Amino acid sequence: MTPRIHFTASQTDVAQAALVALSARYGCAPADSAELVVALGGDGFMLQTLHAMQGRDLPVYGMNRGTVGFLMNAYSEDDLPVRLAEAEETVINPLRMSATCRDGSLHEALAINEVSLLREGPQAAKLRIHVDGKLRMEELVCDGALVSTPAGSTAYNYSAHGPILPIDSEVLALTAIAPFRPRRWRGALLPKAAQVEIEVLSPDRRPVMADADSGAVRHVTRVHVHSAADISHRLLFDLGHGLEERLIREQFV
Repeated sequence: MTPRIHFTASQTDVAQAALVALSARYGCAPADSAELVVALGGDGFMLQTLHAMQGRDLPVYGMNRGTVGFLMNAYSEDDLPVRLAEAEETVINPLRMSATCRDGSLHEALAINEVSLLREGPQAAKLRIHVDGKLRMEELVCDGALVSTPAGSTAYNYSAHGPILPIDSEVLALTAIAPFRPRRWRGALLPKAAQVEIEVLSPDRRPVMADADSGAVRHVTRVHVHSAADISHRLLFDLGHGLEERLIREQFV
């Protein structure tokens, strides 16, 4: 029996063509009456879909109509009900970011992959790091720093030489981006419940922006990050190709 599926797709031609084909074959239920969501696109569109479906408690099954597709399953129009019935479910929690700007304004956002701080100008950023209210680094001179979830650890975090985290690990990765001082500091692994606060030193001369899943806030002076344990996202993966397996496999490429 085919479940009530809500199909959604990115704006690319290939994703839109898949939306038409799959909707014609399996029907497309409205999101408010669907049993699950099938997202057609790439990893960026999957993140958009998860944010859009927040609070609906609907599992999301992605099919790759983009490029990398780490969070997506292989595309096929055949046997979709069987694949959905046999799929493995992974539950992830996003990060909650609170960013204070130079004008005193406060901006809040959620990030499924990572929260990153990035220099805005030609000079390196200078950051001060507190964890659970305790000063851990007086000054980090760098291009930036990020806090990553296990689900996002193979994305920007990995490109910045951060560790790949097992999906069920109760940790977050704090990773420096092009650190200058301390030159060899590669970051830290923190408990999932950790409260991370990053203060921007000399924000007028060395401006910094904060980014939560591509939602940018400019001219920040202080950013607070912690895991949002009260919010859950449900991802579906083909049997034997779950997120845990993908994270392990990525380390042996």
